[in-house]
Amino acid sequence: MEKNNLKAWLYLLPTIAFLGVFMVYPLIDVLIYSFEEGYNSASQTYFGIGFYNYSYVLHDPYFLQALKNTFILVIITVPVSTGLALLISLGLSSVRKLKELYQTVFFLPYVTNTLAVGMVFIILFKKTPYSDGLINLLIGLFGGNSVDFIDGPCWAKMFMLCFYTVWVVLPFKILILTSALASVKQDYYNAARVDAAPKWRIFTRITLPMISPMIFYLVITGFIGAFKAYSDAVALFGTNLNAAGMNTIVGYIYDMLYGDSGGYPSFASAAPTISLPEGISPRERRRQTRRALI
Repeated sequence: MEKNNLKAWLYLLPTIAFLGVFMVYPLIDVLIYSFEEGYNSASQTYFGIGFYNYSYVLHDPYFLQALKNTFILVIITVPVSTGLALLISLGLSSVRKLKELYQTVFFLPYVTNTLAVGMVFIILFKKTPYSDGLINLLIGLFGGNSVDFIDGPCWAKMFMLCFYTVWVVLPFKILILTSALASVKQDYYNAARVDAAPKWRIFTRITLPMISPMIFYLVITGFIGAFKAYSDAVALFGTNLNAAGMNTIVGYIYDMLYGDSGGYPSFASAAPTISLPEGISPRERRRQTRRALI
């Protein structure tokens, strides 16, 4: 028995080593950086240890805006995309003719470049001196007022970002749920039809429980993907997301490392672990830290 356990640990050793080097160690390193005040990556020096980095990030309005945008994106896109994918997958499963063609059409956006899809969305939504965009033309047909989804109010930009995110992640979820529905044994459905069970009961008592592991998987990965959102916002609003008011947590961290506010690895390390806001003057704090680094 002990020999088998040793053999199992030897098999697991390469994976454990890989995870330790590329996941556990970086996490510990980031946690250490988050407590080092005024850390300078060039000289590998800092002037103190404490909670100043957390205090700064908590009071930075750019971080608070990024936190708000990220949570809105998560709360809206994950349930909407999962629900739409389930409805479309049920429809595709009931189709007999050209089923493979429809599945291919729905999956095409997933293999399309994110920035290319963003350019198409800009053409559809952006107001220009020559046109209000196709979407505003449709809104005008129903008597509504045109809306600038790129440079307009915050709610319009957030709507566009959520719509774009749902569009991008929908094909993958459709593929997973379609495969899950195809794996459900027909014997269950045949027995339910013999008992004259209504369709809604078949769905709630047979289909939904059988595919629930896949739904759970999509919800979990959806939350992870939405919290890591960054390229979607860049594709729509450009690289200066702070000016557009559409930055995300990952965008804020990148900006602290490499963007216009770059050179603050300690702030970037503290940002992922913070969730509650309060306000002071981050600009003055940044000046103090810059002087300390010099």
